[in-house]
Order: sequence, then C-alpha cells, then structure tokens
Amino acid sequence: MEIKAYNRARDEEKLMELIKNEGEAWSCYWADDVADKYKAALAKSITYVAYEGDVLCGYSRSIDDCGFYIYVCDLLVMREHRGKNIGRRLMECLDEDYPDQIVFVMSDVDVYYEKQGYRREGSIFEVTKKCS
Repeated sequence: MEIKAYNRARDEEKLMELIKNEGEAWSCYWADDVADKYKAALAKSITYVAYEGDVLCGYSRSIDDCGFYIYVCDLLVMREHRGKNIGRRLMECLDEDYPDQIVFVMSDVDVYYEKQGYRREGSIFEVTKKCS
C-alpha cells in the first residue's frame, strides 16, 4: 500500500469513482450539480490518496486554516480494504507533513476516531438561516 499526495490528472477519475461507489450518502460530492465544485475543492485542499497496486482504495481531504489548524473534512476507505490501517496511515500523513499544526477532525463517524485513540475536543454545529 502506498500513500501519495493527490494529483488531479492521475487520481481525479478514480477518486470520484470511489466516492460514487459509497452510494447516496456521499452524493453531496458526486452528484451532477456538485461534482465539479468538489473536484475543485480536492485540488485546493490537502488531499492524500492510498493505492494498493493500481487501485485507489482510500483518501483524505483536509483544509489548512492559514497555518493555525488543519481540519480533516473527509476520510474514506473502500469497504473491502477496511481494517488494514489505511485510514490511520492517511491521518498520519498530516502529522508527518504538518508537525507544528494541530489537526482536528470534522466527523459524523465518531466511533472510528475514538477507536483510533483520538481525543474528543468540542462539537461542530451547523449554522442555518432562519426563515421569517
């Protein structure tokens, strides 16, 4: 297994296929009306991809808050490749490449991160506009 920095020309098609194969829950990234926007976000983010042979089997996407913090937005490993520490290795890339920055995870799968030994630190709230 090899982890690489995302390269749009090499990885975009395979990565979008990985996301699409996760089903409707991830359609906020692959649906026709948002796919181009997400592809642009991948290129502007800190994105790593994991390969087993020529199969892109996982990825992480994070954003850098001007050098203050890094926020992990997405972490996904193909179902058939889970349990091989691929997610953990993707997360370790951030610590290796950004050793002086604190990394936070924005997650709706808290059990995974707790199992990895990460400490819960606060909450995330969605701010929505109220209708009058």
